[in-house]
Amino acid sequence: MTAPSLRQQLFRRKPVSAMVAETGGDDGGGGLARRIGPLQLMSFGIGATIGTGIFFVLTTAVPEAGPAVIVSFVIAAVTAGFTALCYAELASSIPVAGSSYSYAYATLGEVVAYGVGWCLVLEYAVSSGAVAVGWSEYLNQLLDDTLGVRIPDALSAAPGAGGVVNLPAIVLVTLCALLLVRGASESARANAVMVIIKIAVLLLFVVIAFTGFDSGNLTPFAPMGVAGISAAASTIFFSFIGLDAVSTAGEEVRDPRRTLPLAIIGALVVVTVVYLLVALSAVGAQPAEEFEGQEAGLALILERVTGSSWPGILLAAGAVVSIFSVTLVTMYGQTRILFAMSRDGMIPSLFAKVDPRTLTPVRGTVAVALFVGLLAGFVPLDFLIDLTSMGTLVAFTVVSIGVMVLRRTAPDLPRGFRVPGYPVVPVLSVLFCMYLISGLSGTTFALFAGWLVLAAVVYVTYSRKHSRLRTPSR
Repeated sequence: MTAPSLRQQLFRRKPVSAMVAETGGDDGGGGLARRIGPLQLMSFGIGATIGTGIFFVLTTAVPEAGPAVIVSFVIAAVTAGFTALCYAELASSIPVAGSSYSYAYATLGEVVAYGVGWCLVLEYAVSSGAVAVGWSEYLNQLLDDTLGVRIPDALSAAPGAGGVVNLPAIVLVTLCALLLVRGASESARANAVMVIIKIAVLLLFVVIAFTGFDSGNLTPFAPMGVAGISAAASTIFFSFIGLDAVSTAGEEVRDPRRTLPLAIIGALVVVTVVYLLVALSAVGAQPAEEFEGQEAGLALILERVTGSSWPGILLAAGAVVSIFSVTLVTMYGQTRILFAMSRDGMIPSLFAKVDPRTLTPVRGTVAVALFVGLLAGFVPLDFLIDLTSMGTLVAFTVVSIGVMVLRRTAPDLPRGFRVPGYPVVPVLSVLFCMYLISGLSGTTFALFAGWLVLAAVVYVTYSRKHSRLRTPSR
């Protein structure tokens, strides 16, 4: 038997049947337990998305686009919508953990899947760190409004942002890790409660902010032109990453071929409506130039509109709860992606070890918490947001391409959902993702390239040799 060529090794695909068999099929029986229902899963998507950016991304996006940030939200939402449809088809066809990593392994081959896996690790780790930093800002605002005290800057901000360590962010990551090791269903129930709270709080913000709406705040509408709108849309896309989190639960969902598409599309609709309402009411209630550098900005807007502190206190409290749920779900998503990669031999086996009592990857969760804690404690927020968008957009692009490849290579594969308007929608998804990638900074491209170089080194020295699909030479 001749040894496979280098090209055959790099682009070998993992059969969908083998992936599903590892999970024990649609009814479970694999390493993870199918305990999550459709409403819980949709709340996962909403929980990971609403709060990821809306509580603090306006302070970055409005200075870039001005009031036209509303258009930026529409562009980001349309891109997320096209991609969500592609995710829905692949999730219903390949109902396993690992999200776009697993989809790429089945459609585009090992080396592409490996690169996507590293993009997802970057996306989830950096986004978890970013939202933990935002949580620290709102916690300080809440303490200031209620008790008149603030955590000292040295202990509530990272180096480069005026502090030494962001201790509240590290505490948040630790609390999320403790909840995750208890079990997926327990985490899902806690997240569902927090999702209800966050939606109620944001709708309260919309109602109050509209009472202070001033059309004069919408002019000039696009002071930075198309370039500013594009740059803001690229930054805002950070706020849509939670849609990917739904598909990471593919092995822990009941009736996955039906539940996954419903949860992905349902979460997108809720998220988009809430985002557009918040963005429109915020820029109408406050001049665009006042957003820059504003911490806990939504709470401050309410205080200015009402002249009272109680709405700001309520929103800050809601943000503290909301951002907790985001960190919880993004950390969950990362552990499941690492679980899938470890099971395939791409990374060490400790990430695939499941506790027999809780049926969760406890060791992998602890490792993720340590990494995310370091990011949250020592890296400034602005640095994290664009890097998250880059990882997300690359992964979304691969998913859209994967839909087209799987339609050709496995046309008879059972699909619980099919992308409408095929192949136009997947093509548009790719084009929109590339458009948003082009709006990211040169520094972000350089850092992302460095991350992929590191991934390549690990693949050559470890992953290629330990791959479960590796065919030994004879």
